[in-house]
Amino acid sequence: MLINAEILLQYQRCKRRPFLDTHGDKSQRDAPNELLLKVQQDKIAHHRSVLAQLTYHRPDYPRGNWQAGAAATLELMEQGVEYIRKGVLLTTHYEGYTLLSRPDLLVKQPGRSCFGDWMYVPANIELGKRPKQEYQVVVAFHAQVLATVQKVAPETAWLILRHQDEGYEVDLAKWIPQMQQILEEYTQVIKSPDAPEIFISRQKCNLCHWYNYCYAIAQSQQHLSLLPGVTPVRYNQLQAISITTLESLANTSPHTLENLPGFLGEVAPKLILQAQSTVERRPLILPTAPPKKSLTFTAPIELYFDIEAQPDLNLHYLLGVLVVDRQANTEQFYSFLAEKPADEALIWQQFLDLVSQYPKAPIYHFCVYEFDTVKRLAKLYHTPDTAVHPILNRFVDVYEQLIQSVALPVESYALKAIARWIGFQWRDKEASGAKCIYWYDQWLETGDRTLLEIIQRYNEDDCRATRNVKDWLVNFFQDP
Repeated sequence: MLINAEILLQYQRCKRRPFLDTHGDKSQRDAPNELLLKVQQDKIAHHRSVLAQLTYHRPDYPRGNWQAGAAATLELMEQGVEYIRKGVLLTTHYEGYTLLSRPDLLVKQPGRSCFGDWMYVPANIELGKRPKQEYQVVVAFHAQVLATVQKVAPETAWLILRHQDEGYEVDLAKWIPQMQQILEEYTQVIKSPDAPEIFISRQKCNLCHWYNYCYAIAQSQQHLSLLPGVTPVRYNQLQAISITTLESLANTSPHTLENLPGFLGEVAPKLILQAQSTVERRPLILPTAPPKKSLTFTAPIELYFDIEAQPDLNLHYLLGVLVVDRQANTEQFYSFLAEKPADEALIWQQFLDLVSQYPKAPIYHFCVYEFDTVKRLAKLYHTPDTAVHPILNRFVDVYEQLIQSVALPVESYALKAIARWIGFQWRDKEASGAKCIYWYDQWLETGDRTLLEIIQRYNEDDCRATRNVKDWLVNFFQDP
């Protein structure tokens, strides 16, 4: 059986996925979505930008014939070429497993190996901006297999990250032992007849092709990982004291949890109240909720603000503002759109001009992103503090007010989950902030205006959803 670096990468993200990839029913897998396609495209582009600076060789062999690939790679290493792209390295692991290593680059270095007075070190090109553990473990895997091929352990290994001028040197003395432990764990998991337990972590799970399959099982089990605030560390602590269901958590005393790792401060009572809210299917006021008078209020004119951005371009291409005039009983949505990246300065000024027309209107937004972005744009375009600070002082974060005051029977405190629980619906069911990134890239590439229309509609719905959540919060605390 082959074990490759991709398996170890995925195993670190989710112990369940490699098992399902090997033993699962492939008809149950999700089709690739637009965001996954974008990630793949971005990775290809990043690889090309790095490789464009190098003259490299690539082993020639029939697709999937790893023995032939290993022989072709060995021939290039014996020749002493400077760079080998996607070389194939094979070695036998214990219990009959074969380790297959295909580092993005093998880089020639001075040293002694079975080839002569040179050796190779592995380098991987990664899309991330930080040297994550999972990246370093993968490079350590390449280094270990490479050591068996060239009969000497590489002295170092490298990560080539996005937006980094220099490579990141991986500490092999630290990461090879950790990689070996992960490899040992994986071989035990893959031999088991049962898949590892489900844990739904949307940040890690959303791009997985088993997401909907696992999520359906988790929902049927009312799995604790679906409860907001249950992290892997907290989940393990709950399991250790036999709290395995929503009902058991809802009936737990905070004193039972408050001294456990991960439950310090107000975490224990808040998590228990979250379980109670979910079991009872109703909102509950947090014991630490601020006084009603300090919560959000209804103003004669209110502004609701939402931003769409393209992180790879460092671009904020859509600033949407919904103006609600309660006295005149009118609503007007303004969509300040940069059809090309150079228009960002123009839409920034349009935004400033609009909000300055309503100097006393609160500006509602959901999460801190809009607040931070306004500060960044003001700095980027040298907007005077005297113009920006009065605007920032009017910002009201609906998300912060919500999570400080109530527990809701939702699986997530993201805007979509809360607004949909209230009853709000987005006009485009599959639209999301992540997909808008992909659609804006496609607009720049194709000029298809329907993509811009979908993005603008989604942005307007985000503003209206924020209004619905804010109004619900006001009404909830006004209800005796």
